[in-house]
This record gives sequence, structure tokens and C-alpha cells, in this order.
Amino acid sequence: MKTLVATILACASLVTFNQAAAAPIEIKFSHVVAENTPKGQMALKFKELAESALPGQVEVKVYPNSQLFTDSSVLQAMQLGDVEIAAPALSKFQKYTDQLQIFDLPFLFKDINAVDRFQKGPEGQKLLKSMESKLLVGLGYLHNGMKQLTDSNPIRVPADIAGQKYRIMTSDVLQAQFEAVQAIPLKKPFSEVFTLLQTKAIDGQENTWSNTYSKKFFEVQKYATETNHGLLDYMVVTSAEFWYGLSDDVRAKLKAAMDESIAYGNTIALQKDAEDRQKIIDSGKTTVLTLTDAERQQWVDAMKPVWNMFADEIGPDLIGAALEANNQ
Repeated sequence: MKTLVATILACASLVTFNQAAAAPIEIKFSHVVAENTPKGQMALKFKELAESALPGQVEVKVYPNSQLFTDSSVLQAMQLGDVEIAAPALSKFQKYTDQLQIFDLPFLFKDINAVDRFQKGPEGQKLLKSMESKLLVGLGYLHNGMKQLTDSNPIRVPADIAGQKYRIMTSDVLQAQFEAVQAIPLKKPFSEVFTLLQTKAIDGQENTWSNTYSKKFFEVQKYATETNHGLLDYMVVTSAEFWYGLSDDVRAKLKAAMDESIAYGNTIALQKDAEDRQKIIDSGKTTVLTLTDAERQQWVDAMKPVWNMFADEIGPDLIGAALEANNQ
């Protein structure tokens, strides 16, 4: 790993120009959600802070709503130098490392605070560097929230979802999760979900309150079941070639701007989780169902075996560290 980074730095040093005096460094930030989501607001905050910290030296261009790339294509585009920063859902990194599948395991984290403790701990921080061999550098984790189920039918227990078609992100864990409750998982781009729901091509989807509200999924779904069964977080990621090719001063200032932006986005995520849930209820278009303890336990019992299916790929010690975060 050190050899790889050293090689990138050595190659970058061959380009002899003064970044401060040259034309502004263009930083394209691509993401797939609306600007009023936590990720959308975080991206705009990064633009503001980065350009303020490096006036005339950097220009950040934010492309929301899959205007530039989908989450499924952005990482390859980054490796090719077509985009500098993205924040794909953690599920999208399976192609580059098996370990990040830990964040897709159902009912692993009891709440977003436990997620935060794990991500800020040593194991979570190591995962940010787990893809440097693939020329991808993690800059931090961005919360969206815990996932809920929405459906055209009322869903309370696993038997209710049997035979239902559900959109999922590209993730073997999520596929196994829905197959464990006899549902039919379909891997589809986020940008297509509203149309798929509207045309009844799928029965439901899993998402956070903020995504369900901002993308108007609640307008074409009669029910939402508050399961908190999984996590939808993002990793803010950049190209190793781009990142290590920057001068030390520019890189340090961009990292400081990114850290502040992520903290800002995470604060919004916690606020919007509750606010958007209430907005969905107030709309009168979607009935929010709250599970009893006994109903929730049926979901846990049905989905928890998925952990063992992926324990060898993820690493039992890593799963143990995540569970420990629940008890801190």
C-alpha cells in the first residue's frame, strides 16, 4: 500500500506546476440524490468551504440527482479521472472490497449512534483505506439514516412480504436479506425507483425517511413500515491519483473542509430523519406502521442468519467490533 501511494506521489511530482498560480483545480462532485437531502446539503457545504479556504485555487462543481453518473458507474469513472469526488452508498463498494458489506447486514446496529461509534473507531477508520490498492481513497462517512420498508400493501411480519418485488441497491447482502423473507429483490438504479413504483413494476423499496420524502416515493406508496432494519450511509470517496497529486497545503485544506462538511451533513441527517418521517405522515398519502416488539423480533429472526452467510468475506472480528459498538 505504501509503495502504491509513493508511486502516485512520485508520478505527481513530475508535473511541475504551481497549483496556486495555475488555473483553478476543478473538482467535480457527483451524487444521486436531491439537493435538499443530507448528502445534497453536505456537497454544497463542501463547495462553499473549499472555495472559501482556497480562493481562486479550486472550483467545486456539484452534480446532484445522477446528472453526471449513477452510483453504479461513478467509481469506475473516478478511476478513469472523469470525476474527483463522489459519495456512493456503502453497498456500491462491494466490487472493490468485501469488508464494506458489513454495513448492509440487517439488524447489526441498534441505532445511528452505534453506527457512528463504529465508524469513528479504529476498525471503521481502517475501512476508509481498504480500497487504496484500487486507487480509491475514503475521506469519511456520511449518514443518511436507518432504513424502512415502503410498499403498496401493509407489511407487518415477514410473511406479508413474501412474493413482493423490492428494489435494492447492487448488493449481495441485500439480495440475501430479502430472499430470507421470501421477497423478490431487483437491483435497479436509484434514479428509476419512482417510476418503477408508480407503474407498479415493483411493490416496494427500502430507504431512509429523507430519501423517501425527497424523491416523493411516499406519493406512490400506500404504506411505510418502521423497521429500522438496516443502514443507508455513504462513503465520501476520491481518486488516489487526484488526492495524492495535490500539494500538501491544498490537500490539508480540502480535508478540513470535507471533515466540516461531513459533520454538517450528519447533523442535518439526524434532524431530517425525524422531520421527514412526520412530513410523510402529515401528507396523508402513506400510512406509517409501527411494529410491536413481537413483530419486530420475527424480522430479526428471519434476517439475522444472513450474517453467517457473509461472515467469512467480511471477517468475524469486524462484525464483533460492530456489535461491540452497540454496547458502548
